[in-house]
Parts: sequence; structure tokens; C-alpha cells
Amino acid sequence: MTATKLWKRYQKYLCAMPSVGFSLDISRMNFPGNFLKRMDKRMRKAFKSMAELEKGGIANPDEKRMVGHYWLRAPELAPTSELRGEIEKTVAKIKAFSSAIHEGRISGEHGGKFTNLLVIGIGGSTLGPQFVAHALGQPKTDKLRVWFFDNTDPDGMDLVLSQIRQTPSAAGRDVLSSTLVIVISKSGATKETRNGQVEVKAAYKEAGLTFARHVVAVTGEGSELSKTATQEKWLAQFPMWDWVGGRTSELSAVGLLPAALQGLDTDAMLLGAGLMDQITRSNKTNENPAAMLALMWRHATKGRGTKDMVILPYKDRLLLFSRYLQQLLMESLGKEHDLSGKIVHQGISVYGNKGSTDQHAYIQQLRDGVPNFFATFIEVLQERSGPEFFVEPNTTSGDYLHGFLLGTREALYEKKRESITITVPDVSPRTIGALIALYERAVGFYASLIGINAYHQPGVEAGKKAAGTVLAIQQKLLAEITRNKRKPMTAEELAQSIKMTDKAEIVYQILRRLAANPQRNIHSKGTHPSNTTFW
Repeated sequence: MTATKLWKRYQKYLCAMPSVGFSLDISRMNFPGNFLKRMDKRMRKAFKSMAELEKGGIANPDEKRMVGHYWLRAPELAPTSELRGEIEKTVAKIKAFSSAIHEGRISGEHGGKFTNLLVIGIGGSTLGPQFVAHALGQPKTDKLRVWFFDNTDPDGMDLVLSQIRQTPSAAGRDVLSSTLVIVISKSGATKETRNGQVEVKAAYKEAGLTFARHVVAVTGEGSELSKTATQEKWLAQFPMWDWVGGRTSELSAVGLLPAALQGLDTDAMLLGAGLMDQITRSNKTNENPAAMLALMWRHATKGRGTKDMVILPYKDRLLLFSRYLQQLLMESLGKEHDLSGKIVHQGISVYGNKGSTDQHAYIQQLRDGVPNFFATFIEVLQERSGPEFFVEPNTTSGDYLHGFLLGTREALYEKKRESITITVPDVSPRTIGALIALYERAVGFYASLIGINAYHQPGVEAGKKAAGTVLAIQQKLLAEITRNKRKPMTAEELAQSIKMTDKAEIVYQILRRLAANPQRNIHSKGTHPSNTTFW
């Protein structure tokens, strides 16, 4: 396509969003001229499904749940006055609690203001808060410095605790005394989060501190975590509702509480999301950026996930956006069955880092290698909030960054690699809220276009059950080895002893790891799975 034709195509298909300062450019997606018309019927159905969802329809039939994350930034749209009241009450409670923490009216048992915040969660309970904290944090002005436990890796937890302990503290006091902890788990039974909670509680005890005087819970009503928080008299509890999924929970207490405690403008985040929701409620496809995004995904992947989505934000602060989108898209769209029960194996793989770093990493393959992707460039117009600085006459570092973005986009297009470009004015709470809302809506539309349920995650539950099985086998093995004392046995022999002959490989994998940790008191000898013995 000539430059003149591409310019005309750019003007024809550019979707501008003046109320949030965004624009969406799909001109470098090579969809045919009749594509939007051809998809009109499916898009009408998607609009209808979305409207029903926002009105409180059961969008998650597996669990008989509504899906109401859109109400979080527009409580007046909630289907009942009770739900509206709960949302408004929670936002007010978050503000009041955060103010009390910042002003020192709520403090740890040794007094003094909290200076650090440790968030314990997994998946949607930390990916959103981590993205927002990194995107909007300002070390010089943040009210609390934020840290995360987002896994059940003991070494990772030790590392975070050691980093926290390197921060300033009152003379003679362990810095944990000025560290506030948030434990986030809807059920309270999520093992990764529970393990982090137990490990941190032990660290507080070792420091001579009462854990309950330094911790709050974000959890479901009546959950095991809620019961623990009530029994131990934690500082506060905030709700997680069953109608908000983890991957769409950033604008609930899950994300708003850490952001407010950090000192970020949560009202602006909600405003940005609400404005984007208004834009993306339009039934005019070419004026609805979420609809256009979903349609481009449908075009690029043929509605079957045939291509990966590469996220390329040209801004360091948006580094974690691709990780956030990985869960939002892949957990929502990665499904075995469609709505009729037919096996379809749907999904879109998402990966990315940031520009222009990626130009020194995998852009070479994107341009010259396997054409199994489409790219999404995210352009930020404001290059810095401080004074302008020129690295060359009339040229800033930001000019180079912009040049790399446009140049890389052009280089990909020359090789018939398709791309979308989203332009935003800045990286601010309002912009971040709008970005989150844009992709949440696009995921819902795309799921409708391909006929799947975006709001359940049976595969995640299957993985949790499988992990539970492995841990049960480990307990049996430890009991058997203890009973046999110092008698060396192979993995096969031990599998037979616990009447799990078909689990010999898992038995070997469990014992090999235990033997690598001397404190577990399991010994091994051998060079191959067939001859290695354990005692």
C-alpha cells in the first residue's frame, strides 16, 4: 500500500476518544473493506450481551454469578440499591482508612506512622496492584513504599523481607513495626496467599511484634481469611464480592486499597475508567474503541487464536501492562469449550516488554521471523513531567523514543506484520483507569464474537486440585520413609509401598527436591532415576 493510501486509511479508521485523550489506530491491520460490515451481526449480538451483563444478568452460569466490575466505577448502574450501597460504602471506607494510616491515627503497636506496605496475593490479587504501583508510583511523594508477595517461593519471600528491612526505621525498632500488610484472597483458601500470610506472621513474631496490629484483609464475607481476621482482631477488613473476578478486580478494594495507601489518586482512576465505559457503551462500532479492538483481534487470529498478541508500550512505567493483560486475556479467553459445549480450544497468547528495549531483543524475529503475531503499540505523548532536556540540538531522549516507535511500526508493516497503535496523553491515574476499562470491555466483546464464556476459569481450579494431589502424595511418602528409617529405596519401590505404582515419576520428582534441601532430612544416592535411592 502506498504512503498516500495508508494516510487515507489512517484518517478513515482512526477512532478518537477526546474525553480521555486517547486514540486507536487500526490502519495497519490489513482487514478487507467489507470486514466490519460482515461482522455487524455478530457485533450487534455482542453489544446486546454486554448490555445484559451490565444490567445484572447471570454472565457466569457455571457459578450462577453476575459479573459486575463495571459497577465499580458507576455504582448507580448496579441492579440493586444494596449493591450500590456496598460499593459506595467500600470506597468511602478505603479513603477513611488510608487517611487514618497516613495521618498516624492508625499505627503499629510501637506507634509511629506506617512507612511500608506489603501486599500478599496471587494472580489478579497482585497483577493489577503491581501494574498500578509501578506505573504511578513516585518514590519522593508516595505515602507508603509498596512491596509484594505474589508467589509461594520461600526464597522470593525472604528476598522481599530482606529488602523491606533495608529501608529506614525508627532507632532500635525492626522496620516491620512500620510495615502494614494487606492479605488479599476471596476464599481465604488460596494456598500461595495463605503461605505468604503464615510466613510473614512468623517474621513478625520473630521480631517480637503482634501480627494482628499490622495487617488488614481483603476477602469474601464469611471466608476462612475473614474468620481469622475477626478472631485475631486485625486492623480492618474490606470486601471481595463474588460478582467481581480476580482479573477484573483492580478497581475494587483489591486494587483501590493498595493504591490509596500508596497515596495515588483513586478517584481519578475511577473517573478514567468511568469515562472509558461511557465511550465503549456506544452501539456504533466505528466509534467504540473496545469493539474495534475486539474486531481486530478477531481479524488477526481468525477467531481461533492463530496469532499471538505482542504488547509494546513505549514507556517504562507501562512495563507491567503486558503481564496484567496476560491474565486478563488468557484466563478470560483460554477455554476448551464454547457456550454450546463444543470443544474449540480458544485463546490468544499475550506477551511483551517495552520499547525501545524490545528493539534490542525480539523485534528481529517479529520483523524477519515467523509471522505468527500482531503487535499493539502504546504511545504516550507526554515524555516527562519535569523540565525539558536536550541530548542533541532540538532533540530530546523522548524524541528518540518516539522515533523508535514509529520506525519499528513502519519496519514491521514493510514486512506485512500487522499492528494496532493506542495513543494516550500521559501515564496518570485517569489514563491508567481508562486503559484498564478499555481492555476489560474489549475482552468481553471478543468473547461474544467467538462464543465463549469469558468469566469463568475451570483450568485454574484443575491446576489447584492437581497440586493438592501432589502434596498428598508427599505426605504419604514422608510417612513411609519415616517408617522405614534408614532403608534406602528407589522411587519405584516407594511408589509401590504407598500403593501408587502409576505415580513413580511424581514420587521421584518429589523426593529429588526434598533431598536437595538438607533441612528436610531426606538423603539420596544415585545418578539416574532408575538407580537413585532415598532414605
